[in-house]
Amino acid sequence: MRLLVTGAAGFLGREVVRLAGHDVVPTYHRAAVAGGVRMDVRDRGEVADVLRRVRPDGIIHAAFRQSDWETTADGAAHLAVAARGARLVFVSTDVVFGGGDQPYDEDAAPCPVTPYGAAKAAAETTIRAVDPSAVIARTSIIVGSDGTSASERLVHALASGQSGALFAGNIRCPVHVSDLAAALLELLESDHTGTAHVAGPDAVSRLDLGRLIAARDGLDPDTLPFVPGRPSDVRLDSRKTQKLLTTRLRPVAEFLKNPA
Repeated sequence: MRLLVTGAAGFLGREVVRLAGHDVVPTYHRAAVAGGVRMDVRDRGEVADVLRRVRPDGIIHAAFRQSDWETTADGAAHLAVAARGARLVFVSTDVVFGGGDQPYDEDAAPCPVTPYGAAKAAAETTIRAVDPSAVIARTSIIVGSDGTSASERLVHALASGQSGALFAGNIRCPVHVSDLAAALLELLESDHTGTAHVAGPDAVSRLDLGRLIAARDGLDPDTLPFVPGRPSDVRLDSRKTQKLLTTRLRPVAEFLKNPA
């Protein structure tokens, strides 16, 4: 299968490309990627042109920009239209939900409370309409082992005295970037259609996640500044999707204790 990966310069995209191995075409917008093709997903004509030239059998769409509706919502629409005939896996997010008392399963209706969540929810709606056979893979906070994820960088910045704080009231289900990338590649090769939840099995607060990262990296967890924040319990129930996968989505305490 010839695979096209959007957002290949990003944290998740790089890992998908690494695990995919041969016959993968990375695309990027600003930061060039070795062997990659430049593609601005906001430009419908450019997206169509790249897909005509590459002719991928499968696409993992990981490109997004939190503050840009055109990139996150319109870009997904442009790709879905141009990708007809190719197997499409779209990486979505837990923040299509606003938070509640119970975990959200794959059948839960989006209820975003942020512009980014609304953009991803709009993208999901468009992809379902254009390509019902596509996979919409919702995930949560993505963490790695080398300090390059946003959460890891924030913890190190706070530990060095930079301004900011962790939110004690924001509950999420972190996932390791390698687990997520492997799961996306599995879903691509599967016959699954529709929504999949691909997050870790355990829920922690942003504060507790930060403390786990700090402990792993030899920092003092008790020095991390935090604020209560607005209570926001956004847990993804990934048990249904996990049964489809051979890739094990590890609990956050496990992969931060044993990062390999």
